[in-house]
Amino acid sequence: MFARTLLLATALLSASAAACFAQTQNRDVIAAPVLRASVSVSGDLVRIGDIIDNAGSAAQIAIYRAPDLGTTGSLPVAHVLNALRSHQVIGVDTRDIKEITVTRLARTIEGKDIEQQVARALERKNGLGEAANLSLTFDRDPGDVRLDASNTGGMQSTIVRYEPRNTRFDVTFEILNENGTASTKLRFTGTAIETIEAAVLARNVERNEVLKSSDVVVERRPKAEVGADAAGRDRAVGMQARRQLRAGQALRVADLAKPDLVQRDQNVTLIYETPGLYLTVRGKALEGGTEGDVVNVMNLQSKRTVSGVVSGRGQVSITVATPRPAPSALDNTSSLGAPEQAAPVAVAKLSSSVAPKAE
Repeated sequence: MFARTLLLATALLSASAAACFAQTQNRDVIAAPVLRASVSVSGDLVRIGDIIDNAGSAAQIAIYRAPDLGTTGSLPVAHVLNALRSHQVIGVDTRDIKEITVTRLARTIEGKDIEQQVARALERKNGLGEAANLSLTFDRDPGDVRLDASNTGGMQSTIVRYEPRNTRFDVTFEILNENGTASTKLRFTGTAIETIEAAVLARNVERNEVLKSSDVVVERRPKAEVGADAAGRDRAVGMQARRQLRAGQALRVADLAKPDLVQRDQNVTLIYETPGLYLTVRGKALEGGTEGDVVNVMNLQSKRTVSGVVSGRGQVSITVATPRPAPSALDNTSSLGAPEQAAPVAVAKLSSSVAPKAE
């Protein structure tokens, strides 16, 4: 009985030891390296750990240069295996992959965003206006700028220069990155001009010609070219040209006037007005004028020249002044205060006796 118990205990101990040994062996087994079909890298180097799983201590060894920022390249698997063997990485499971695609991650800043950032940096700098009104010309077209994906910071302007005499700008931006290394700097140079919206003629216009809607288009022009009195489209249409104007010319307020409602030598209607009286006669304008202008007109009935105000198309109004009535004696008396006492009148007293009539 004792012998049987001893044999059973020995068997149990043997089984337990075998299980522990098997677990220790499993922990010491290293998984085989496995090839990846496609990888993405953020730096300029491709490392062993980027292209295979389970690379172990060889993971940080660089074996290829990465493709250009924002682009994708390919690596033949046969070449990759040769590179791995040179670093004692063997037994790689290729999973029947023929080539590996490698994409280099990048941060792309579009050209339009760069232009907006430069305009904001120059806003109200040395006499310039708002950023939205600035027209920029770069010495070199910035296009789309690609940076390492680690450059996650915003574009911060660190140097901003603008010279009004030659309209030159020089702007430098700094972009911080997330790995704590030196920041990336971007510098842009060129010219900056402030522009405004202006009404521009679509055709040649003669003096005194009235502008129609089809005669005017809206364009952005340099503020220095147009001046501070640029005329907008709404202010130009329906106005009359003070002088001959050419196509493509930006209109100024000084170039335009209200259209003449009365032309020189035109037959017009003379209107005489006074309270209670409205009279019209024919006249001939001796000069032109717009609404509100005072012009000379010949009365064709009396042949006299009179002055009147242009009140409408082909109409000149003359207001006849009404004479004021002379103040009455009563008004004068009342204005002086209380009336004076009338002076006493001497009355002759007649005698009761009558002189005899002469014979």
